[in-house]
Amino acid sequence: MTAAMPSSTALPFPPGLPARVEDASAWYGPAMAARSDWIETLSLAELDELATASEPWMDERFDLTSLTQADFVLPTLDHRVAATLEELLNGRGFVLWRGLPVERWGRRRSAVAFYGLGAHLGNAISQNAQGYVLGHVRDMGLSSDDPNVRIYQTHERQTFHTDSADVVGLLCLQTARSGGASALVSSATLYNEMRARRPELAAWLFEAVATDRRGEVPPGAKPYFEIPIFNWHAGRLSAIYQRQYIDSAQRFAHAPRLSARQVEALDLLDALTNDPALHFTMELQRGDMQFVHNHALLHDRTAFVDWPEPERRRHLLRLWLAPESAQPLPEVFAQRYGALTPGRRGGVPSADGRLRAALE
Repeated sequence: MTAAMPSSTALPFPPGLPARVEDASAWYGPAMAARSDWIETLSLAELDELATASEPWMDERFDLTSLTQADFVLPTLDHRVAATLEELLNGRGFVLWRGLPVERWGRRRSAVAFYGLGAHLGNAISQNAQGYVLGHVRDMGLSSDDPNVRIYQTHERQTFHTDSADVVGLLCLQTARSGGASALVSSATLYNEMRARRPELAAWLFEAVATDRRGEVPPGAKPYFEIPIFNWHAGRLSAIYQRQYIDSAQRFAHAPRLSARQVEALDLLDALTNDPALHFTMELQRGDMQFVHNHALLHDRTAFVDWPEPERRRHLLRLWLAPESAQPLPEVFAQRYGALTPGRRGGVPSADGRLRAALE
């Protein structure tokens, strides 16, 4: 068993890391909630353009995993998509596209439009060992008490976390009866607040911790990865975090033990993520497409109560995207992201090497 570092040890911060990160991603929730410039509403002409681009892929025999940016031509929308990618990677870190007519278009056209739009932001990557590049976020009647269950498969609150991709996209097909709100918080703001309030604890978040893979283990890998929560590399801050999975990794005898100091730092980080002075929430409507930069933001979903009718139950489609212009990541991320080359990194390796984009 790996011994924990003595809790009294004073840790240095990474060289070159400023006491405060001052960029467009370092925002506070209430100020962001008061703005609306993060909402991109699709016009009727733009919807027609998406529908036209989707038409060649409406035949159910066509495999969406073969759809590329070049296959999905957006003559006028492409400049707005390029601006969205810039905002994601170098701006506030999130954008909400509104107005996809999912009820009128139906499941396939909506999914094709979402997938095609995503292809202009990055390459779709596998989200689980089954190779799904088009994920389904819905309550499957499971519980996070099972260490092989991922929380998006339940109706439980997810808590603030990151996904294992540069960018995550969600398309809302159906909303819950109540709850299920989306919440965002800036990683840079969390770091700034932690360093200002408790710098001795903030430094511990730059030390590697074990995070449970929840049963989806690549060949030859440990059932957990060991990456710091905060990382400073090539002049950019990045975060990777899921507290429940850090805690559940302690079930493995050979995982590094959490020290009392680390637990204190994690508890403070959680308290800050839950502070309404830092985060904000939004209610995703049917047809909303939310895109989030995982290295710059943590996201959350509140618990929800679903409808009794199966066809009305909360259902979101999800994309994990690897943009070719994504920021460089430190070598330690290879444990989770595999290759670190932008455009080819991230996700969960498919067990059989195949990718799938099932609409059900």
